[in-house]
Amino acid sequence: YCSSKVTKRQPMHTILSDRVQSIKPSATLAVNVKALALRQAGKDIINLSVGEPDFPTPTPVKQAAIAAIQENFTRYTPTEGILALREAVVGILQKLYQCQYAVSEIIVSDGLKQGVYNLTQALLNPGDDVLIPVPYWVSYPEMVHLAGANPVYIACDEHTGFKVTPEKLRNAITQNTKLLVLNSPSNPTGAVYSVAEWQALGRVLADYPQVHIFLDEIYAPIFWAGSTCPSLLQVCPELKPRIIWGSGVSKSHAMTGWRIGYLAAEATLVKAMKKIQSQSTGCPCAISQKAAVAALHMDTKAMAPMVAAYHERHDTVLGLLKKIPGISCLPAEGAFYLFPNVRELIARLGLPDDVAFAEFLLETAGVALVPGTAFGAPGYVRVSYAVENETLYRALERIKEVCVK
Repeated sequence: YCSSKVTKRQPMHTILSDRVQSIKPSATLAVNVKALALRQAGKDIINLSVGEPDFPTPTPVKQAAIAAIQENFTRYTPTEGILALREAVVGILQKLYQCQYAVSEIIVSDGLKQGVYNLTQALLNPGDDVLIPVPYWVSYPEMVHLAGANPVYIACDEHTGFKVTPEKLRNAITQNTKLLVLNSPSNPTGAVYSVAEWQALGRVLADYPQVHIFLDEIYAPIFWAGSTCPSLLQVCPELKPRIIWGSGVSKSHAMTGWRIGYLAAEATLVKAMKKIQSQSTGCPCAISQKAAVAALHMDTKAMAPMVAAYHERHDTVLGLLKKIPGISCLPAEGAFYLFPNVRELIARLGLPDDVAFAEFLLETAGVALVPGTAFGAPGYVRVSYAVENETLYRALERIKEVCVK
């Protein structure tokens, strides 16, 4: 029964889930959005916050996508990805690490970010612990929270090159530890584990067979300290049954917007992740998958100029940062980030923390950086050098000018 009497309408209150209220929005995306908004408002902003290549997607990749459209390859694909792409991933793993995988052990997703989400949903239970070395990619802890599990942080600093040591790893593992997250080259530091460091960590992990390892190697193709970035998968092949290897074409082939990532893991786990994906996105974009096949079949030498450019930019930014009083910074060996320590500079400027420092730079210098707090490391900032050298010079000169004043 509805009364015909007109009453004042009350505002409806949306009751959000505890789940969504327990996580934070992506800090890196938030900084990028703010920088873009200021730029659209007419401000001269140099954006060194975004984690995507500034290079164009390679021509053969774009041509493959155009051909897919013209051939009407525009329908649903298998949930786990088309066979040709999974075969290409198998080929990459064999070529790089001499690791044998079956196509049933590969799953393609809408970017590696979705792949990591699928993994946490398929593997973790409430009460499970996930070891995450600090600094970390911003989304790892939030995905663990969404799965009802507990992120357990392992503090790493400049003294260990921002890498977890065997002693710290052993001390962190308990009977509740289900998963260890390892990212090399690292976002946000660009740190890379050496063969010897992988061997040392492998010896610890051999003593804890219940611990799975998520190996995030999305930045591995962007490595300049040798011919191939060292991988736990290759150095410790006996751990392969417990390793979930993740990568994609976003960073290596300048394809962030194409949204293609992939995981390699034991077939039962892949089947479980496929189940999760079937009830969320259904399948990756058909056209993007065809483009990714072309990317993985490209000669790696074709991408060498891009890696060389990142190396040059790294050296440029590192040299300029060291000229600013109050900043110290370790060199990187891969990816396109540096992670300078700005604690002394923050104190000298009379600012409370790295978040305020990043806001200060955005407002006074017109340069957008991501505060280290977003990566679990207060007192640092992440600098992305995925822009041309001229812009990097201008950005660092602006930072130096306002900080020296």
